[in-house]
Amino acid sequence: MKIGFIGLGNVGGKLAGSLLRNGIDLAVHDLDAARVADFVARGAEAGQSPARLMRDNDVLITCLPSPAASAAVLDEMMPEVAKGKIWLEMSTTDAAEVTRLGQAVIARGGDAVDCPVSGGCHRAATGNISIFAGCDRATFERVLPILTILGRRVLHTGELGSASILKVMTNYLATAHLLSLCEALTTMKAAGLDMATTYEAIRISSGTSFVHETESQLILSGSRCVDFTMDLVLKDVGLFQEIAERNDVPLDLGPRIIELIRDGQARFGARAQSNRMIERLEQATGLSVLADGFPGELIDDEPEARGAEVRVGAGPGRG
Repeated sequence: MKIGFIGLGNVGGKLAGSLLRNGIDLAVHDLDAARVADFVARGAEAGQSPARLMRDNDVLITCLPSPAASAAVLDEMMPEVAKGKIWLEMSTTDAAEVTRLGQAVIARGGDAVDCPVSGGCHRAATGNISIFAGCDRATFERVLPILTILGRRVLHTGELGSASILKVMTNYLATAHLLSLCEALTTMKAAGLDMATTYEAIRISSGTSFVHETESQLILSGSRCVDFTMDLVLKDVGLFQEIAERNDVPLDLGPRIIELIRDGQARFGARAQSNRMIERLEQATGLSVLADGFPGELIDDEPEARGAEVRVGAGPGRG
């Protein structure tokens, strides 16, 4: 099976790398020619255009920064969609938009899946990330062998668009966790607590989370480079807010989170790393929330292995 991949950014480049590392016949495309050249040097083919990639490959994967970018690429690809072609949308995007685009692909005889990922760039790099997949069951079973190369845990979420709804929910939760951790760490620093001890206290307690066990390390090391920028946070939390508003859910935290992220952008730049939000509180208090012994980048130490479907109702962590 030949696969084309469009979008070699922080996440997309790592996902495409998993395909290449596992011997997939891969063609790639990105606006950044240097990224394409790097993949070509490792054995991939340079895709000439989105339309050409759709024509020449069985599967076309997109991993792009915005719904508008995905729509523009799909407009180029659409004339080449034909029976048997598969489009996998791995961007974090708007559910209504991915459904609209996916239905257009299906109308031309192809199959479409929205399949965003969750778990951080460090897990995308090793093929150990989690993947949500929204599509009919027959299409899911057809693409599952590809998804289990890209990720460790694959969840069929239901119809097209459902995966994108769940993905922005998880990013909303991750952002809420990050902001609360910034407040917790700064408050403990102000109270005179040792930061390494504070980290461990959170890690072994009911207060822990995936965000703590990853991003708190980068905060405390001073690196603050999580490969996820504030503009992307604002996009994702904004999409979640839109879902809530469409369904008449009066959120309290959502609007406040958006307000805080916008303030972070005003201070540090629209594309500042998201965990620099701690620096708002450092500026306000005059404290430096740092500790020795924490890494400057996240490394996934789970051995790479072929993924599997996570079945609803099978119990926590069971395939």
